[in-house]
Amino acid sequence: MKLLRVGTAGAERPALLDRDGTLRDLSGIVPDIDGDLLADASALARVRTAADTPAVLPALDPAGLRIGPPLGRIGKIVCIGLNYHDHAAETGAAIPAEPILFFKAPDTVVGPEDTVLVPRGSRKTDWEVELAVVIGRTARYLGSAEEGLAHVAGYATAHDVSEREFQIERGGTWDKGKNCETFNPLGPWLVTADEVDDPQALPLRLWVNGELKQDGTTAEQIFPVGEVVRYLSHFMTLYPGDVINTGTPAGVAMGQPEPKPYLKAGDVVELEVEGLGRQRQELKDA
Repeated sequence: MKLLRVGTAGAERPALLDRDGTLRDLSGIVPDIDGDLLADASALARVRTAADTPAVLPALDPAGLRIGPPLGRIGKIVCIGLNYHDHAAETGAAIPAEPILFFKAPDTVVGPEDTVLVPRGSRKTDWEVELAVVIGRTARYLGSAEEGLAHVAGYATAHDVSEREFQIERGGTWDKGKNCETFNPLGPWLVTADEVDDPQALPLRLWVNGELKQDGTTAEQIFPVGEVVRYLSHFMTLYPGDVINTGTPAGVAMGQPEPKPYLKAGDVVELEVEGLGRQRQELKDA
């Protein structure tokens, strides 16, 4: 299923994109797309039944209708740094022996076509297309990568916008370059795990002002999805509705020759993970 949330920011309602590409209203069946839904087998079954007979769901006119983040009430966003062989190589970093972790606050999440704000004082705002993993079952001390995959509810396209000076040159942790307002566009859809045959075979692409900058595949991940979920479950409890951003392939501004083409107001970024939908953001000054 392709689940999404539509409407004005803070007042989104649940929806479904049916097999014919028609947008359908789910608000008569479930109150929202969130961790409570993902953890509730009976509620998910109702949604699946409706998806199999989409005519029972009211059609929505997408014209002028904002698409919000496909997940509401996100618990936490755990991010994996330097998780692609080619990205580590372009930045001159050693291949990590264990996953590098940092966090993004849930309030960084915006819709896939919402404005991204260049922070005040920023000189090095960068782009990163990523595969986002959404947890569907509580995960503690998992024993295998296969168990990790079994705890995944679905996948989405994410844009891990980053301010490299704040992240790397200002001391402390990476988090200060990762948590600026609007720095995690998510969506358009939450695609349920049963529709993704292999999360390690997904092409990812990103364009800036129409120029292709990133063209990678999740096959390049150092730590694959199932292993990431297993690993994290030994350091924290993962709950339904938690999100994991799993890293970015090569092609970020930081990895390019000087003068590095960091983002500025007026730039347009487009990105996609194959099968999970496409995003488009125009940048403006904060």
